[in-house]
Amino acid sequence: MLGNLALLVFLFLIGLELDLGSLRATRRAVASVAAGSILLPLALGAALALAMYPALAPPGVQQLPFVLFIATALSITAFPVLARILTDKGLATTRLGTFALACAAADDALAWCLLIAVTSLAAAGSPLDALTALALAAALTAALAAARPVVKRTLERAARTSDDLVTVLLVTGLLLAACATDRIGVHPAIGAFLVGATVPRGVPAVERSAARLQAVVVPVLLPLFFVDIGLHTDLAALPAGQWGWAALVLAVAVTGKWVGAAGAARLAGCDWRWSALLGTLMNCRGITEIVVLGIGLQLGVISTNLFTIMVVMAVVTTAATAPLLDRLTRNAPDLTAPSPGGVPVTALPNTPGATR
Repeated sequence: MLGNLALLVFLFLIGLELDLGSLRATRRAVASVAAGSILLPLALGAALALAMYPALAPPGVQQLPFVLFIATALSITAFPVLARILTDKGLATTRLGTFALACAAADDALAWCLLIAVTSLAAAGSPLDALTALALAAALTAALAAARPVVKRTLERAARTSDDLVTVLLVTGLLLAACATDRIGVHPAIGAFLVGATVPRGVPAVERSAARLQAVVVPVLLPLFFVDIGLHTDLAALPAGQWGWAALVLAVAVTGKWVGAAGAARLAGCDWRWSALLGTLMNCRGITEIVVLGIGLQLGVISTNLFTIMVVMAVVTTAATAPLLDRLTRNAPDLTAPSPGGVPVTALPNTPGATR
């Protein structure tokens, strides 16, 4: 129970980190890279899921929810983990870092929209129920967005009393939204994410409260959720014949993300090294992928064995990101130099053939 509560807060913090206002202002290059890094993995993931369905799908799960969930899971990029890797490497303020984070933010926004549709379809008993759940989820999102001015004034008034009151209001809001999406037929974590994505920006008390939540929930309570995930991950119990599926999942996941992101970046005017770096960074899946897989396991869309296979893929792709980043940025001062003031996050590198 504590782990699930931490999951809700974590999804709220992910939504809070996604600045939807900046996503509306993204330029063509960011949009094309984000689209490439999600569309190709979706297509390859759907084809792979169709092949895996007879052998790895849980009994009673329909083909469409299974295929859509696997395709969505393979298109995830972990925005929070990617931001931490770039910060640790001193690349967060470079043109490469800011451009990659903008692409990852757009990718995550699209992927979570897809996940809302998939979870509603998986939890529904019929296509009509799924459409009803999607319509209600869209109505809830619209209501949260429309209430932003009122919410902002309420939070600002609460901030004049104490930051504790702001924290209470934020936690109450995310729990109510989680309850609402649960009653609608969508996973409760989606409601917490929607609240985080629609909370008004520019309120200092909200940032301080979010930092307090992250300081307590992420290191103390969130590990309990991953303990539960670990208890459902048993590499020894995975049949020898299914390790071939594990290798295929890893190959499809890496190929889809790398080719989709790098190819789109190349078509947008980036040079080959820049494009290869973007493909490598967009392959980082991190704990966001684990959270998505945990949701699928709770809904019964994927089996325990397939869950183990997907966790192995998430761990390998995340662990490989930092070493590959070091190798590709070695002896490349133009990539590791800080971005000059006034340069937008979507500016491409000044290389022959590159365009803005």
